[in-house]
This record gives sequence, C-alpha cells and structure tokens, in this order.
Amino acid sequence: MRVMIVDDDETLLRGMQEWFVAGGNEVVTFSKFEPAKSYLADARVDVLVTGVRLGAYNGLQLVMLAKAERPDMTAVVLSGFDDPVLRNDAASIGASFRVKPVPHEQLLDGVEAVSGRSFAL
Repeated sequence: MRVMIVDDDETLLRGMQEWFVAGGNEVVTFSKFEPAKSYLADARVDVLVTGVRLGAYNGLQLVMLAKAERPDMTAVVLSGFDDPVLRNDAASIGASFRVKPVPHEQLLDGVEAVSGRSFAL
C-alpha cells in the first residue's frame, strides 16, 4: 500500500515512517501542507495519516481535499489534544482520530477502523 504521512513533528514523522515501511508499505512523508497537497494532486495514496496542525492550514483540510478526489482513501487525523470537536470533524469527513503520541497499535487500529481491512505495521 502507498501511505502518505504528514506531520510537523519530525521525530513522530520518522517513527511512523519506520512502522509502515517495516510492514512492507511504500511511504512518502511531508512536514508541510503545501507539498503534501501538491503530491496528492499527482499520486495515488491508499492511506493518509496527518497531524491537525500544519502551519496556516490543517490536516482536516488535507483529508477533505484528498477524499474529494479519492473517497475510498483511508485517513487518520492525529492531534496532541483529545478535542471532541476535532474528533467529530474527523468522523464527519470519514477519518479516524487519534491522540499523539500514538502507539503503533493505536495507529493500526485507526487505519483498520476506517478502511475495514487488515493492515500490517
């Protein structure tokens, strides 16, 4: 599977990348909204994992843009705060919501919850 991870926390970004690569997935990472948005315009992504805070934009906007082109894409939104509004907003656009730091088992659960399929990490 092709996985795209977008987060402004470089340490978390690299950790998640290692988890997905170890599961045999193709992974691309971005730390900023604009390059991630550009990549999505030209590439097929099966799973999008994104942080909420991405500079002037946020991960929910990125998920909405991606799902407009590919409604079946699996999306997980990550936040440092367990905000019920963000949780509901993520659910309303078909994304799973997880609180950082997220252990890889919880990330996997989030991916499987929205995709309805088993996934390897």
